[in-house]
Amino acid sequence: QVQLVESGGGLVQPGGSLRLSCAASRITFRFYDMGWYRQAPGQERELVAAITTGGVRNYADSVKGRFTISRDNTRNTVYLQMNNLKPEDTAVYYCNSDRPIWPWGQGTLVTVSS
Repeated sequence: QVQLVESGGGLVQPGGSLRLSCAASRITFRFYDMGWYRQAPGQERELVAAITTGGVRNYADSVKGRFTISRDNTRNTVYLQMNNLKPEDTAVYYCNSDRPIWPWGQGTLVTVSS
């Protein structure tokens, strides 16, 4: 069974930065488009960034210009660099394929607060 392990979350002040990582196992990672999702309290999970196997990136309007998704196929890992964080970015962040087909990992909590 596919395993997704997210890490890198934490508490950060507004305007700060974090880099999230997601390690995938038991898949041929390089064959899949990947995405980062987030779920804020009381809200549905939403896709915020995606990257294709060829490296084409797409972002939700709410994070465009602040977040950068990247991938390392040699490490089966996808990253999310988050800059200029805002309180509304507070959420649990998850990775999955860009059309989620695998069991969700535990996620990593990002809290943006002063």
